[in-house]
Order: sequence, then structure tokens, then C-alpha cells
Amino acid sequence: MNSTAKLQALSAFLKSQRAKIAPETVGFPVGTRRRTPGLRREEVAQLAGVSTTWYTWLEQGRDIQASQSVLDCVASALRMNADERKYLYSLALEDGSAIHHAETETLKISPALQKIITGLEHCPTIVSDRMCNIVGWNEAARHVFLDFERIPTDERNMIRLLFSRREFRRLAVNWEQFANGFLSMFRSYYGRYVGDEWYEQFLAEMTAAYPEFKAMWEHGQVSYAPEVHLEFRHAKAGKMVYELTSLSVYGKDDLRFSIYTPAPETTTEAKLRRLMEQ
Repeated sequence: MNSTAKLQALSAFLKSQRAKIAPETVGFPVGTRRRTPGLRREEVAQLAGVSTTWYTWLEQGRDIQASQSVLDCVASALRMNADERKYLYSLALEDGSAIHHAETETLKISPALQKIITGLEHCPTIVSDRMCNIVGWNEAARHVFLDFERIPTDERNMIRLLFSRREFRRLAVNWEQFANGFLSMFRSYYGRYVGDEWYEQFLAEMTAAYPEFKAMWEHGQVSYAPEVHLEFRHAKAGKMVYELTSLSVYGKDDLRFSIYTPAPETTTEAKLRRLMEQ
């Protein structure tokens, strides 16, 4: 049986996806009586080939049966990409209904992984766990972002730092895109661990403390491996341009490498080299 938290997350996600679709792009008239952006429930049902009542119950978070084939139709109607479909299945299918619990103890990366991180000498690299807690980094990341060693262990959460530390806001020219990339990744974990008390408490704290977080989270963006083009304005090095690549490490800890590769045909790597030599 699905948990209440899971059904609530499913409801919020479907509403956010429905709101993103302009009616005219799928053949419906815009009209003058639309009180909210996006499609109406009955329009989604029509596109998906299901009854309006069934889709309404699904979006309301009622505990109803949903097969993958029917969910495929709903996903197509809402124009979901592969990551969004995967997130939908994790919330709606019975075989994914068990609540997993995230480990809360501080993780330590192995010497082998640390060697890999260190080897990425001129690619700032951050290693995070399933809660986006930062558990490892290399010297390049310390020079470009923050000296994570000086941040208390219980405060080294990438999502929290993005919203709480001025350094990140000043650094990223496209800060909102930067933050959304991590939030979309965080949502992919949330889909697996929804119902876990840590996630519910963290989301409640962030929503209460940061209105921008609340708006971004409600937008419902999800990506299991976001690839983002980022422009930084570093206080010492000036303009730096990076491509973000996310790599998952197989194992029980769900570790993830966030690797910032200097964009080709830029002076970013040369600037980083000078920065690290100082």
C-alpha cells in the first residue's frame, strides 16, 4: 500500500507537470475561462485516453490501482521526459511502494574514490550522498567553491549551502539554473525515499526558510543526471565556464560525483591552474 507522503508527492508532481503545458500546443483552445495556467484535468484525461474521474483521483492522491501502460499514457499526455517518467513510476506503481530509509550517519569515501577525485586535478569535483550531503571534494573544488573543511560536517549539505551561502549566489551568474540542477537531482532521490522522515523534515525546513526554494521545488523539475552549462564570476579568477556532469557510484551509499569540466575553447582551465598555484 502506498504511503500518504508518496501519494501527496504524486499529486503535487502531476499538478506541476499539467501547469507547464500550454493548451494550444496540444490542440486545445486557450479560451477566457482558464483560472490557472496549463491544461485542465479533463484535457489530460482526454489526451491520455482515460476517464476524467480516474485521472482526477490519481492527481488527488487517492490510493488507486495504476498499471505502467496507463501511466505511460498519462506521461505522454503530460509530455514527460525519461527522468520524469521514472519519477512518476517510483511514486505511482505498487512495486515501488516500499519506503526506503536514508542512512543518516556521516559517510566516508574510500581511498580508491579519493584517488579518483584527486586525479581530476583541474576539474572541480564534489562527492555527495543520497541526501546531497557533501562527503568528498578535491583541491580544485575548494578553490572554486568553498573551503568545505571549514564548514561543520552537519552543515555540509549542497542544497542548503546553495540557498544559505552568499558565496554561491555571487559565484554563479545563472544561479537559478545552478540551484535547479541540484534540486532536480535531489527530487530523484526523494522519489525513492519519499516517506522517510529525514526528507520530509528537510523539505519543511527549507520551504519555511527560503521562498525561492519553495517556488523551485513546486515547479517539479526532476533529473537523475543533470547536465548543466554554468558561468561563474570568481572573485579572484574572473569569468569561468564549466560543464556539469553527474556520475553515480554503484553501491549501498548512492554516492554521486558532480564534476565541473572547464568548457572547451575558454581560458577557464588556465585560470584555475593559476588560482591553485597562488
